Amino acid sequence: MGYSSIVNIPKTQMECLSSSLCLLLLFTICTSFLNVDATFTGTYGVNYGRIADNIPSPHSVVTLLKAAKIKNIRIYDAAPEVLTAFKGSGIEIVVGLGTEFLKEISIGEDRAITWIKEKIQPYLPGTHISGIAVGNEILGGTDVVLWEVLLPAVKNVYSALGQLGLASSIEVSSPHSEAVFNNSYPPSACIFREDIAGYMKPLLEFFSQIKSPFYINAYPFLAYKSDPEHINLNYALFKSNPGILDTKTNLHYDNMFDAMVDASYFALEKAGYEKMEVIVSETGWASKGDQDEAGADANNARTYNLNLKKRLAKKKGTPHRPKMVVKAYIFALFNENLKPGPTSERNFGLFKADGSISYDIGFTGLVAPNAASSSLLNYKGMGFRGWFQSSQTWVFTSCAAVLLLILSST
Repeated sequence: MGYSSIVNIPKTQMECLSSSLCLLLLFTICTSFLNVDATFTGTYGVNYGRIADNIPSPHSVVTLLKAAKIKNIRIYDAAPEVLTAFKGSGIEIVVGLGTEFLKEISIGEDRAITWIKEKIQPYLPGTHISGIAVGNEILGGTDVVLWEVLLPAVKNVYSALGQLGLASSIEVSSPHSEAVFNNSYPPSACIFREDIAGYMKPLLEFFSQIKSPFYINAYPFLAYKSDPEHINLNYALFKSNPGILDTKTNLHYDNMFDAMVDASYFALEKAGYEKMEVIVSETGWASKGDQDEAGADANNARTYNLNLKKRLAKKKGTPHRPKMVVKAYIFALFNENLKPGPTSERNFGLFKADGSISYDIGFTGLVAPNAASSSLLNYKGMGFRGWFQSSQTWVFTSCAAVLLLILSST
C-alpha cells in the first residue's frame, strides 16, 4: 500500500486503526511488566525456616531479603503471617505442604482443593506463590506409608490447582535427600535405591509429564562430617584442591557440590529421565557443631557459602551438564534455636536470630530497630527494582483503565 492510500483512509477507519495500535502497544507494555509464571528468578534462593522463638518478624524478613537482593525463598508450611507479609514484595515463594497433611490430601482431589482454597488462594496474586513442595525428603525416610501416599498427594494437589486455574503459575514438586541414592561416587555410578525405585519411578514419570524439576537436598557438609579422614575439606569448600576424576566419563570435578548435582543427573538418566532439570532445594554449612561434628565452624561456613554464592552468580552448569545453569536454595536464612538434634542443626543460618549477619558473605543484616534506620534499610534494599516488582499490580490496573478509556471513546 502506497503513502497516498494511507492518507486517504476514511476517518472512522483511521480511528479504528489508531485504537488497535494503541491496544497492541498497551498490551505489550503490560505483559512485559508481568512475569507470573517464573518459579525461580536467577540462580540463588534461601530456605526460610522458622523453628525458633527469637527470629525477626516476617515483615522484617522482607526488608532483610530486599536488602540482600534475594528473590527466591522456600518455606516449610503455608503460614498466613508470612504470606501476608510478602504481599507486593516481588519475591518468589515456594510453600510447603507438610508431611502431616500427606495422608489426608492423598485421599481425594477435594481435600487438596480445600487446602489450596484455605492456604494459598487468599494471598494471590499479591503474594507471588510460585510453587508447592509436597512433603520433604519422604522417599529418603523410613515411613513406608508416606512413600505410598506421596504420589497420590502430588497428583491431587496438581489436579486441584488445575481445577482452580492455578496449574500454569504454581509448580508442584517434592524435594529429596541424598538418601534416595544407592551410590553417588563417582557421579556416573549414581543410581536410585532399589527399595524405593517402585515409588520413585512413577513419581518421576508424573513430574516429567507436568515438567517439574527434580529437587535434591545436597550437603557437602554432611558428607564431610561423616568421613573427614577420606574427604578433602578444600574439595567440599570450593577451595583449591586436586579434585576427582570420574574415570568412566573422564569428567573432572574440583568441588563436591557439582559432583552431587551431576550424580542426580546420572541417576535420572538411568531411570529414563535425561531431560529433567535438577535444582538444589537445600544446601549449606553449619557455623557451629558438637565435638564430633567435623568442619562445623564459622570460618568453614563462610567459605562454603561465599564460594557457593560466587559459583551460582556465574550462571554456569556442571561438568556433565555444562549448558544447564545450576540453581540452589541455601539452608538457611536464620539460626533456629528450637530445632532438635545436634548443635549443627541450630546453626545453619546466614543470619543470627537478631537479624545480624552470622559471617560476611556480602549481605547486610538488619540494623538497630529505630524508625530512621529501618526506613533507610528498607529504601536501600528495595531500590528501583524492588519498586518495579511491587508495582506490577499498579501497572496492570493502570493499563486496564487506559484500555477501557480507549474502547469507550471509539
